[in-house]
Amino acid sequence: MKGTPIGLVMLNDARKHVYELNAEQNMAVVRQWAEVIRNGLKNQDGTTPEVITASKTITSVQAAHEVGEELARANVKQLIMCYNVWNFPYLAWPLVNSLGEDIPILSLSNNNGKYPGNVGLLASDGALRQAGRRTHRIVGEIDDPKTQADVFAWLRAAQAATTMRNEVFGLYGGHSMGMETGFFHLTPTIKAIGTNCYQIDQLWLVEAMKSVPDKEVEAGLKWFEELLGDRLLYDGKMLTPETLKTQIRLYLAMEQVNKDNGFDFCGLKGQRELTEYVCLGDVPEMLMNDPYDWRGPKEPTVCSTEADAYAAITMQIMKYISGGLPTLFMDVRLYHPDIDIWDWVNSGNHASWYAARSWDPKENFKTIRFHPALEFYFKAGGASVEFDAAPGQMTYARMGLWDEKPYMVIIPGEVVDLPADKRKALNAQTDPTWPHVHARLQCTFDEFLAVFPANHAQGVSGDVVKSLNYYCEITGITPVILGPAAKDRIPPIWERVV
Repeated sequence: MKGTPIGLVMLNDARKHVYELNAEQNMAVVRQWAEVIRNGLKNQDGTTPEVITASKTITSVQAAHEVGEELARANVKQLIMCYNVWNFPYLAWPLVNSLGEDIPILSLSNNNGKYPGNVGLLASDGALRQAGRRTHRIVGEIDDPKTQADVFAWLRAAQAATTMRNEVFGLYGGHSMGMETGFFHLTPTIKAIGTNCYQIDQLWLVEAMKSVPDKEVEAGLKWFEELLGDRLLYDGKMLTPETLKTQIRLYLAMEQVNKDNGFDFCGLKGQRELTEYVCLGDVPEMLMNDPYDWRGPKEPTVCSTEADAYAAITMQIMKYISGGLPTLFMDVRLYHPDIDIWDWVNSGNHASWYAARSWDPKENFKTIRFHPALEFYFKAGGASVEFDAAPGQMTYARMGLWDEKPYMVIIPGEVVDLPADKRKALNAQTDPTWPHVHARLQCTFDEFLAVFPANHAQGVSGDVVKSLNYYCEITGITPVILGPAAKDRIPPIWERVV
């Protein structure tokens, strides 16, 4: 998975008789933190971000320039400024100015009475904040699991922010059916996130489908038929081997056009041109978001249904923050007040990974069915993917705009474990041929309804609330955390002073 280099440096005393005695001890702290990060910040594919350690501690203007330039040459995009002893605060400036004004900065100190790292941190980091630099602070010992977890949460957020700054969203067809909450609002998006957008008509995909090798399409069809067996519900009209092959062909065409154009993630309009004249997009979108296909393991490529740009951006953020997990796209469909459960269901791109949360497609597809597309909505046919998401911890979120200002609603939650007959009865109240997430949110219905920005919600496995909050603070997006978790958030100084 993509990432950007992390720089680690130690701020030190400028007095020669002091730094000659502590330089090696301070460098040992930097090297130890680097090792902790390399071992603890592994992505789902086994990769780790590159960690660059400074060659010396910062003891002078000359040392600050040298280290800043060496980190800049290594393309460092986020900086951890370590504090283990008292340091001379003005030396922070020639260091950070060598790396640019928008680099995320974490000030990281011990909590040790003998060595006043806290004093150095507050003096130097305070100087940066005086000039309007948004920084974060963590204090704790290297071997403390909580301290390490906090550092990892910040690094995941910084990695997401710095990686996405230079990414491009491939928008196939424009926002679907006039859903303006999914429109790619260019200026506020570029200002906050950096990600740009390039729109291509869906006709380009239709033409690209013509050059997809038949042999590859047949391999995809065979894979599905073997995985699904009699749960591949051919009806001779809407879902046939030919309509399913058309969906596979669309997936392969979209994959190739993404590659040709350098798109990092994408959205497929679908309705109405493709769904009425080519095929339903459910299978291609599922395959994009999954970590595998018939050719083996792969990195998930975020693809949003109905070309919902802010859904895709939210999913891409969650992908990076989770270390590469597949992400979910859902309709906010129906609330059941008697059991305090939402049924979030959409004909589109629920990654099949969530059927069992397994990296083995055979495990996930044990509970999946392919139904004929609903002719009433999707005249061109193809398969709708149906399963109930496996129970487990989740974080739900969605980016939106208030008067052109971006914000993100963040909700801790879960997918609940329900008996099969209960799930069946709930699903029948919406559409039983589509994928369902039986979600419980750690907030009330009224709170959710009052602030949620759109009809589409996004989610990822696990608890990434802290990282999403860091991401918002790094990028200047307003985080809106719902439920009891909101009480744990400490608003940063730049939100308190206006």
